Amino acid sequence: MTDIRTGNGYDVHALAPGLPLFLGGVEIESPVGCVAHSDGDVAIHALCDALLGALALGDIGKHFPDTSDEFKGIDSKILLHRTMNLIKEHGYHIGNADITIAMQRPKLAPYIMQMRQTLAAVMGTSPDRISVKATTTEKLGFVGRGEGCEVYATVLLLK
Repeated sequence: MTDIRTGNGYDVHALAPGLPLFLGGVEIESPVGCVAHSDGDVAIHALCDALLGALALGDIGKHFPDTSDEFKGIDSKILLHRTMNLIKEHGYHIGNADITIAMQRPKLAPYIMQMRQTLAAVMGTSPDRISVKATTTEKLGFVGRGEGCEVYATVLLLK
């Protein structure tokens, strides 16, 4: 019998001018980037939370605290790789992941396939198991005002 686990993750980061913007492991051309202790890849952070949550392993802050100098400026793909190692140590593999990025601008459609390919490579799966979608909030709320970016992630793990 297959053991199936689901997890969801959510993360949000403020945006500020002059910072690089990384989403889904890809650098996005943008005048603003995420304010964060790491590289600020809010998509990977939400994905890590979903993966950890599926196995009741806590959250990204438990494993990679923003109070640690070890993680200052770290490439979030490294965090995702380490999270996937934990998943594999527990005998699970990715069934699929579904990620929704809410950001008013820049437009993310040109980067979606590259994000899917990058995330799949780090996670040791194929891009057809990784969905990345982008949306705006129709200029409503902090996302609509361009003050921040939020991401929702859902994963299915199989053993």
